[in-house]
Amino acid sequence: MRSIRAEDYQDVPRRVAVMPKHFVAGSRTERHFHKRAQLLYATAGLMMATAEDGTWVVPEGHALWIPPRLPHAVVMHGAVSMCSAYLAAEAVAAFPVRAQVIEVSDLLAAALAALTREPVLYDEAGRGGHLAALVLDEIGRAPETPLTLPLPRDGRLRRVCVGLIDDPASPLDLDAWAERAGLSRRTLTRGFRRETGLSFDAWRARARVVRALALTADGRAAREIASAVGYRSLQALRGRMSSLLPDRGTRDAGAGNVRVRTNQ
Repeated sequence: MRSIRAEDYQDVPRRVAVMPKHFVAGSRTERHFHKRAQLLYATAGLMMATAEDGTWVVPEGHALWIPPRLPHAVVMHGAVSMCSAYLAAEAVAAFPVRAQVIEVSDLLAAALAALTREPVLYDEAGRGGHLAALVLDEIGRAPETPLTLPLPRDGRLRRVCVGLIDDPASPLDLDAWAERAGLSRRTLTRGFRRETGLSFDAWRARARVVRALALTADGRAAREIASAVGYRSLQALRGRMSSLLPDRGTRDAGAGNVRVRTNQ
């Protein structure tokens, strides 16, 4: 039987080692890191991961690319099925140095599923080796998604971000947050852009969508979700999700699609 202990895959003499695993709703992992890089693929449910420099939401059909030795923690929203691919550092030297959420292509999903049915010590010259090479190639080609909340290093800006994450429905505007942080409006806006690559408004909108996706996975009612993340109507939230996720934001949940459900 294949192990479900991550540590059992860190020294496997293969470029790619895969581990499927299931979690009940509300499960979490404490902050930890792996010697290998990790592709954390959500085959069902939704995960939210946090690290020192960001927060990432990983809905079904997406995966989080995690560089080697990056400390991170993960919370499961709803029941989660996932597949972790642990990748040898030498095989991913040209891959991104920061974590990011990627879309999982049908080919990558199929290759990962097939590799779980191969022995952990698969024949590198046979089917297993070909599947591993395909996994690496597809990860390298996968497009990044905007399901990332980059966190600034400046302590004052970080406190603003944490406040927005903790209370996405807060009525405080830009000036009020600047005053709370002890910053001028100009310093806060420039700092946000410099350290996160996003404007204050864009970061806040993304934080609200990230929370909405998590609440959806938790089974909350659609209109309740809209209110909880600071929108006066479900239509306004849908509009924001569609602008942030134009390819997936307006389609039904399932098969990797994301949407606030309305059949409640």
